[in-house]
Amino acid sequence: MKTVITLCCAILLLAGCDETKQVIDAAGNVQLSGKYNVTEIGGSAVSENVPHIIFTALDKGIKGNTGCNSFFGKYTLDLYALSFSEIASTEMACDQPIMDVENAFLNALNQTGSYALQNGILTLYSKTDRSVLLTASKEQTGN
Repeated sequence: MKTVITLCCAILLLAGCDETKQVIDAAGNVQLSGKYNVTEIGGSAVSENVPHIIFTALDKGIKGNTGCNSFFGKYTLDLYALSFSEIASTEMACDQPIMDVENAFLNALNQTGSYALQNGILTLYSKTDRSVLLTASKEQTGN
């Protein structure tokens, strides 16, 4: 009888943990929603043709501009793990410095493994060594 009770308690605890995780993930998606203007990629400041990324919680989609081309895709959020997938972009050619920023930006998205969001500053970290890939500031919306 003790085994059955222990098993029932374990099942309820696990079910409760799953529901808690779902609530945390949903809150993370809502918190992440919005437009972010990239300020730094790979330790270098970005000041011209600034890329931006827009997170939409409802469909877990991303879209934005690389500084040259428009892009879109999907993201997956699991507590503080963040990854991007199905990223596609237009293919206009721009001047080389702008293309260098675009390539660094898209590479950062592809290498992302986790994130932090504090005081409106989004930081993306590498999935391999947790180095900072890029930082971006959240654009404030007027209410």
